[in-house]
Amino acid sequence: MRVLFAPDGFKGSLSAVAAARALAAGWRSVRGDDETVELPMADGGEGTLDAFLVAVPGARRMPVTVTGPHGREIAASWVLLPPTVEAPEGTGVVELASTSGIELLDGDLRPFDADTRGFGQAIAAALDHGVSRLVLAIGSSASTDAGFGVLTALGARITDAEGRDVALGLRGVRTAVRIDVDGLRALPAGGVLVLTDVRSPLSGPAGAAAVFGPQKGLGPDDIADADAALARAAELLGTDAAHPGAGAAGGTGAALRAWGAELVPGAERVAELVGLAAAVTAADVVVTGEGSFDVSSATGKAPARVAALARAEGRRAGLVAGRIAPDADTSAFDAAVALVALAGSSKAALGDPTRWLTVAGAELARRLG
Repeated sequence: MRVLFAPDGFKGSLSAVAAARALAAGWRSVRGDDETVELPMADGGEGTLDAFLVAVPGARRMPVTVTGPHGREIAASWVLLPPTVEAPEGTGVVELASTSGIELLDGDLRPFDADTRGFGQAIAAALDHGVSRLVLAIGSSASTDAGFGVLTALGARITDAEGRDVALGLRGVRTAVRIDVDGLRALPAGGVLVLTDVRSPLSGPAGAAAVFGPQKGLGPDDIADADAALARAAELLGTDAAHPGAGAAGGTGAALRAWGAELVPGAERVAELVGLAAAVTAADVVVTGEGSFDVSSATGKAPARVAALARAEGRRAGLVAGRIAPDADTSAFDAAVALVALAGSSKAALGDPTRWLTVAGAELARRLG
């Protein structure tokens, strides 16, 4: 049999590349004659760069130094995809997670001061290189800055009532009254696609502050003020606060849309760009997974997209997750395995994820082989 391993990353534990490798090794330990193919997936969050590097022949990592969400310089990179008819000078893939992501803070959250400047600096580097098109992945944000950091790095000037440049992060969003876009860089000729792993609006009860602010350190008393600031930011940006995905990455979706970019569901577009459909068609069995499979996993996450393609092609599908929530719908899969159940506890599973993913791969080989 030909078995395709197309997991997303296990956030905070293991990358999609490492997860696919461990699952395939486990499967081969039971069914050594099967052909295994590894195609790590992403939905716009952490690991998107790696997914393109593995899946696209000729993709190159381009080093860049940017300012991280903690205000210090960090070594990062973007990925240059080879030229195509649509993008004769190549496509630049830039990931927010590795330039302005929450994992970079190492638990030291900065709810009012973290910003997306580094992400914008990496985008500027790709534009400086001369790419014809940009693909921007905006999951795993550390900030709620309405994308003001990105716009500033791309040449916009954002000022307060006294005409002074606003502070970085949410602090600046709260005092901003004007955005001057005279110096804002133009989009590349082939346009900009923004991959989002959420479809949240910018403001309101389902918006960036209310839903994701607490994860970034905002307290209960901070939410209403932050939400009001984001609503005002939408007016300054001249964009619709209710647009699906505008609230992604603390409002970065709204800023990029105001720049002229197109917001698209991350898992679906990554799958298209890396050739997932063809890989599923060529396989007999498809295995996918992520760190936590819950009710939100069916709304734009990578495993749901993989399962949908497998169903459409009549292929059997297996799921591996760190944990599977009791209310999660796993009916799209022929077999589902939780690492917590195999290891006996979350602590044990997190302590050696490679081992337990290998065990999970072997278990799926017995169930689906």
